[in-house]
Amino acid sequence: MNILLTGGAGYIGSHTAVALSQAGYELVLLDNFCNSNPSVLERLQKILGKPLHCVEGDVRDTSLVTKTLREYKIDAVIHFAGLKAVGESVEKPIEYYTNNVQGTISLLEAMELVGVKKLVFSSSATVYGNPQYLPVDEAHPTGATNAYGRSKLHIEEMLKDVANSNSAWKIICLRYFNPVGAHESGLIGEDPGDIPGNLMPYIALVASGKLPSLNVFGNDYPTPDGTGVRDYIHVMDLAEGHLAALEYLSGYSGWDAINLGVGLGISVLDLVSAYKKISGRKIPFEILERRQGDIGECWAKVDMAYERLQWRAKRSIELSCQDSWRYICSNGLRKNI
Repeated sequence: MNILLTGGAGYIGSHTAVALSQAGYELVLLDNFCNSNPSVLERLQKILGKPLHCVEGDVRDTSLVTKTLREYKIDAVIHFAGLKAVGESVEKPIEYYTNNVQGTISLLEAMELVGVKKLVFSSSATVYGNPQYLPVDEAHPTGATNAYGRSKLHIEEMLKDVANSNSAWKIICLRYFNPVGAHESGLIGEDPGDIPGNLMPYIALVASGKLPSLNVFGNDYPTPDGTGVRDYIHVMDLAEGHLAALEYLSGYSGWDAINLGVGLGISVLDLVSAYKKISGRKIPFEILERRQGDIGECWAKVDMAYERLQWRAKRSIELSCQDSWRYICSNGLRKNI
C-alpha cells in the first residue's frame, strides 16, 4: 500500500514515517521544508536502512500534488502539512489560514481528481477550545480560542462535508494533544529551527545552555501549581496511532474524529522538574503574563482510541524527556539561538 505523507519530513511526519515503513508500507513524503530540514531524509535512511521517496514542494501546489498522487500510485494520504504554533497564529492569522486551510483544499482537489479517497488528518485538541469539562472526550463541544485551532476546526468541518458528499471517502481526524520526545535512536526529534513555540524543545534549549531561561506564561491558572496543564504524548506513541488509524480506514467509511493522548495532565512546572531530573541540568524560568489564546488545562479521554483503533499510549513522560535530551545531546537544534 502506497501512502503519501504531506509534511512528512516534519516532527510528527518523520516519526510516523518510521512507524509506517517498519510496518511494511511504501511511503512518499511531500514537504517544502519550511518547518523541517532536508537532513531528516538521511537520518530516516539510517534508521530504516533504505531511502524514502521525497517530493520537495508545497501542498498548495495542486498540480504538483496531483502529479505525485498519480506517479506514485498513492492509495491513502496522511496530511501533516501546516503551521502549528498557537502564539504565532494569533500574530499571523492570515498566514495560518492560507497554509492550513488553503493547503487542505488543494490536497482535496488533487485527491478528488485522482480518485484517492482515504485520508488521515493531523488535527488538534485545540479544536475543543477552553474545556467545559475534563477529561475532554470527542463529544465535547468544539470552539477554538486561536487562529491555529480555528484553522484545524474549519478543516475538520470541511472534511466532514466531503465525507458526507460521497460514501467512498474514508476520513479520520486525529485530535492530538501535546507531542513530545524523540525517536529512541536520537537521529530524529523536534527541530523548530528557531525559538520554539512548544514547551519541551524550549526546556531542552534552556537545559543545553542555548537559552538563558524558560518563559512560563501564567502562574495564576486554577491548577495545582498555577501553571498550565496539558496531556503530553510521546511522539512515537502518536506515530503508532497513525498506523492504527490507517489500518482502521480499510474497513471504515465516512468521517470520524478520535483523540490521541495519554489521558493524564501534567503542569509546566512538573515537566520542568522531570526534564531537570533526566538532564541533570539547571532549568531557570521566568513567570510572565498569560499568552492570548492559551487555556489553563486540557487533557484527553482516550477510550475511543482503544475501542476503535485498538491503540493506547505506552510511553512515560520520563521516557519522553530522556529521548528528547538524547536527541538534543546528539544533534542540537538547527540554529544557534
